[in-house]
Amino acid sequence: MTEEQTSPAEPEHPRRRIRSFVLRAGRTTAGQARALAELGPRYLLDYAPVPLDAMAAFGRAAPLILEIGFGMGEATAQIAQARPGDNFLCCEVHEPGVGALLKRIGEQGVGNIRIVRHDAVEVATHMLAPGQLDGVHIFFPDPWHKTRHHKRRLIQPPLVALLASRLAPGGYLHCATDWQPYAEQMLQVLSAEPLLLNTGTPWAERPGYRPLTKFENRGLRLGHGVRDLVFTRRAPAP
Repeated sequence: MTEEQTSPAEPEHPRRRIRSFVLRAGRTTAGQARALAELGPRYLLDYAPVPLDAMAAFGRAAPLILEIGFGMGEATAQIAQARPGDNFLCCEVHEPGVGALLKRIGEQGVGNIRIVRHDAVEVATHMLAPGQLDGVHIFFPDPWHKTRHHKRRLIQPPLVALLASRLAPGGYLHCATDWQPYAEQMLQVLSAEPLLLNTGTPWAERPGYRPLTKFENRGLRLGHGVRDLVFTRRAPAP
């Protein structure tokens, strides 16, 4: 059964939400498995449809940044180290990636990251309160190149509206992609959200906190230009 199909025997059930991700096949290495076992209890947060107590989760009050889909965690660890005064709540469903980031946390002594191994849409919907976030990072989401798969792209109006509602006034939403057609769709969707204001003209300069990863450098060598989009949450009307 596909995501778009429902069983003919159960017509009363609504269609399941189309997922913007797939659980990719991949082998968890011994080092990643060890990090999951040893560091998971400290740095993994269980998904629960109740508001997140960030103070309890991180052990301190600090600006809260949500990252959606961190891959193998290379950039995430670098950003968290460069911004020790911020708390990073990171969502990823791929076990080897979660294990890899936990391994980096242990090796590099990064203490300001917590990971939820769950669908970020449900995390944002049920675990985050309106105005709770100071920033959102979405770097190099799957572009779903084929036209029939565009509906699976992460950056769609409902998600953008949800994330904008979770941002505090002045908070930011930072997206990056090396796929020009997706960059143009992102720009269109983000620009249409009334709560957000584009800081670029229309593209933003790469903020200093976002490092150049091996993935990005490989794309640049292949001639794939990277586009950054940084939008901020508008202040409420007086």
